[in-house]
Amino acid sequence: MAGLLALLCAWLAGTGCSSTSLSSRLVAPGGASPLLGMLDSQALLAQIPNRSGTLPGRDDVPIFWRAFEPGDYGFKYHFSRSLNTGGFTRNAFKFDLKPHLAAQPRVAPRGTVILLHGWMMDGNSLLPWSLTLAQAGYRTIALDLRNHGQSGSGLSGYGTRESDDVVRVIGELRERGEITGPLYLFGVSYGAATALFTADKLGDQVAGVVAVESFANAGRGIRDMIPHMLAESPQGWQARAVSGYMRWRYGHQNLDQVIAAADQQLGLDLDKLDVAPAVMDARACVLLLHGDADHHIPVAHGRRLATSAPRAHYLELHDEDHLSLPMRLDLLAPMVEEWFEANPSPQAQCPAPLQLPAGGEIRASLNPAYPTSRG
Repeated sequence: MAGLLALLCAWLAGTGCSSTSLSSRLVAPGGASPLLGMLDSQALLAQIPNRSGTLPGRDDVPIFWRAFEPGDYGFKYHFSRSLNTGGFTRNAFKFDLKPHLAAQPRVAPRGTVILLHGWMMDGNSLLPWSLTLAQAGYRTIALDLRNHGQSGSGLSGYGTRESDDVVRVIGELRERGEITGPLYLFGVSYGAATALFTADKLGDQVAGVVAVESFANAGRGIRDMIPHMLAESPQGWQARAVSGYMRWRYGHQNLDQVIAAADQQLGLDLDKLDVAPAVMDARACVLLLHGDADHHIPVAHGRRLATSAPRAHYLELHDEDHLSLPMRLDLLAPMVEEWFEANPSPQAQCPAPLQLPAGGEIRASLNPAYPTSRG
């Protein structure tokens, strides 16, 4: 629930619960790591060897990046789920880190993974994934998308302008020697859409993309997400107070008019901004993941992307929602690591995951090139 409270506050105003217009929030969402709000991420990062910097993206918007070398960080991750007396499902995670192990000699990277976070978060929200994949032998580089974290401000593009930023930053990082071996993209939600647009633009430079709970259409995603956030009845008086304020401030607004106002400011038609063509045209192999309990970006988005992308493999996990699925490293990390290893370069025939999530129920496994009986 701490993560949900921080997410509600971030939705109101990137830092703190002050008022702002809903269309302005769509134009430049802002935010930083509510899922790790219970942790002092800066104190944690101070214990772990890493390097960071800022590079110019599209229109010279500064984009912040942070890299971790492959090695043993003594990192262990634990996920738990429980149902409390109020009938609310509580998801929680904790991890152990042994900083003295972080100084162990590094090995040559098996490849490089660019990690792209979700809406109103930042690269630190993917710190568990950064360290897990680094321990699997990959150099990991997490970016703060424009309007998020330590990156600069600029017009949002719902994956379009953001992918231009990522393409430019990857080019600069490659010239600096930061990109080595096969290149993979790992994105969550807003970052997943950005990863798919990026892969389309980079062509053969990307070996594989893992897209977790991407929207299929930006306008449809906004229309699905905002009413759900307004209707939430979270546990705890603080979260209920913020949720009630959101309904009072935004509940009366006409969402069509809000989106039209954002369109005008962005110079986009969000209702025509589709991700499916990027997935269909991408040269990289694509792994699409979605939870069937996702109400922020409902599972229909994932299914639509799956049926329009012959080179993508789609897995739908039962009883996982928009906040829980990215936290399920216990289920997903072994599969993602193995899938990266099976995709050292763009391939004519993209392999399905050989190792499905242990302990997780797969409700659908769709790809025209593979039998659905794997699910």
